Amino acid sequence: MSKLLLARQKINLTQEELSEKSGISVRTIQRIEAGASLKGHTLKTLANVLEIKESDLLEEEKNSFSETRRWLKIINLSSILFVLLPPLNIIAPLVIMYYKNQISPINRQIVSIQIIMTLIAALLMLTIIVLNDWFSIENKFTLLLPISWVFLNVIIILRNAAEIDKKNSLRIYLNFSII
Repeated sequence: MSKLLLARQKINLTQEELSEKSGISVRTIQRIEAGASLKGHTLKTLANVLEIKESDLLEEEKNSFSETRRWLKIINLSSILFVLLPPLNIIAPLVIMYYKNQISPINRQIVSIQIIMTLIAALLMLTIIVLNDWFSIENKFTLLLPISWVFLNVIIILRNAAEIDKKNSLRIYLNFSII
């Protein structure tokens, strides 16, 4: 719940009354209460009218950034749990992303990377099957290719997790998004 909404309700003001007292439009107040950022003149005016410190209204924005980063890490690392079950390494991050309403370009990139990795893994498996069945090429090392691919996917996930901790961005990313 928005800090502005809590402060406004604490002193029993409607959005319209707050708008009249502050000179800020009702629509702007509605946007702020819905999660828009609060800054500048609007921040100072609302803090004065509500008789609270400006930082009390901004506290949610800081928590929101921390919360967003936390969900970004969870969405990224959820892929690693299902790296051996390729459809789930896509579905798990997607479900978390939409359920927690964390739809951002970075989260879309995480899911896109997993989609690409799954498609390539499927092509590798198909190639192994074709080589084994059609051309009777059997090798002791045929399983090494999919195992290496799973290992590479785990490295990508962990490398991106480390970069999320440092810079809140991805180290390994695509120049496009599939979703």
